[in-house]
Amino acid sequence: MRDQLRRHYHSIRNRILRIERREVHEIRRWLEDTENLLHFSVVVIVPLLIGAITWIANVSPVVSFLVYPPLASGTYTLFADPDGPYSSPTKFVGGMTAGALSGWFALEIGTRFWYQTPAEQFQVQAGVAAFGIFLTGIVTWVLSLEEPTAFSTALLVLVTGSDRLAYVTGIIGASLLIAGAFVLWRRHFYHERARYLYTSTHGDDQILVPVRGETSESLALFAARLAAAHDASKVVLLRTVSEEVIEETETIVAATQRGTVPEAPEEPPDEGVTRAAEELVTEQQLQRLEGLKNLVESTVDVSCEFVIAAEGNSAGETVLTTAEEENCDLIVCPYDTEDGGPSPFVRTILKGNTDSIVLRSSNGRTEWRRILVMARSSGEPANAMLDFAVRLLPPDGTISACTCISHQQERRTAEIMLENLVEQFSTGIETRISVASAEAFLDRNASSYDLAVVGASTDRSVLSRVVSMPTFERIQEVDCDVAIVHRA
Repeated sequence: MRDQLRRHYHSIRNRILRIERREVHEIRRWLEDTENLLHFSVVVIVPLLIGAITWIANVSPVVSFLVYPPLASGTYTLFADPDGPYSSPTKFVGGMTAGALSGWFALEIGTRFWYQTPAEQFQVQAGVAAFGIFLTGIVTWVLSLEEPTAFSTALLVLVTGSDRLAYVTGIIGASLLIAGAFVLWRRHFYHERARYLYTSTHGDDQILVPVRGETSESLALFAARLAAAHDASKVVLLRTVSEEVIEETETIVAATQRGTVPEAPEEPPDEGVTRAAEELVTEQQLQRLEGLKNLVESTVDVSCEFVIAAEGNSAGETVLTTAEEENCDLIVCPYDTEDGGPSPFVRTILKGNTDSIVLRSSNGRTEWRRILVMARSSGEPANAMLDFAVRLLPPDGTISACTCISHQQERRTAEIMLENLVEQFSTGIETRISVASAEAFLDRNASSYDLAVVGASTDRSVLSRVVSMPTFERIQEVDCDVAIVHRA
């Protein structure tokens, strides 16, 4: 009874842990989209900072309540667009301070020369307000401290009554605290978010390469260059052997042992014949892989291993199973076609639970200096594609990130999306926007690149893929290699 309860307890506990890990992974994927990360920062960090300033105001008479409106809006501006024109800590502190001082100066001038009777608290003369805004605009322009919240602080100082000094002091102190927190967040988290959030930057180290077709050298070197970007990585070369080949070899081995002509066996071979046939097939396949291994290790400094697997009913399922058994976190395989579309092997790989890249080689190229990444939107798939491109790139190579839009009105949104994608990489990445379909853009520009990286669209819903066929299926013959990236 006690053992049964213990088993139930461990079963429930493991199930809860699996759910927690899945939820954490989903949250992490959601935060990989920079727009989601910024929204999350705004709704979490901004209230915490304003709450901290409020606590300080409650325990100290230095910070006035009138500090809150410009401080809250300015803090939102900082965290909502960390690299925008108004996200400079110097502008934030200096602009708010300049606005408060300009408003104070305008109030003093107005009281002394224009209005003999000072306004009551929370009442403002129109001329003083206009002069304060005018002066703020001139001062912030001359000092390059143009900041929207500067005009807010310039107006609010006019209703502080006799607490003008406390108000200006509170503006300076509170804005310095906010700016310090923003600098730490932007420098140590936002600009380093790839390290903390993007799984592609520290995964995909053990790469399985199913050796099929005539592009094995290009495929193996493609995988090796990806693996070489990370330490302690390796390439595993896989050859699958069909059951028919093993049975034919068993027949030959049995006939050799009997000294007769090979013919179909009337009864199943014994274990010795089967073992000898498997060893012979393995030796033949290893001899074919030996030259490929030597090429990989001599061209790219990366470890290379062999695996020979018996192919079941599905070659794709065999590859996926082998990747799991060999603890490989990325599959790089060739592109096969059938009836004008992707073969069942390719479709199986692109639906698997392991990250994969299907390489559609055009001329057996083994080095890729000009790489084009076709990004449909920001998020984990696009981050992974750019990371793979950076890992493949030689020192003198170039990368272009492109997105396609339907109308010119979408250009600004596309520019922001591409900027968020490329700014996390230290490699210089060119951005391009095309008012055309992806296949039309590739048809015109593919000859300018060695490799085009596109998504497998497996992050889209089934209905979406039915309505709009994935880009890689719409692409016909292009004058460059095509890498199709699937994120499991």
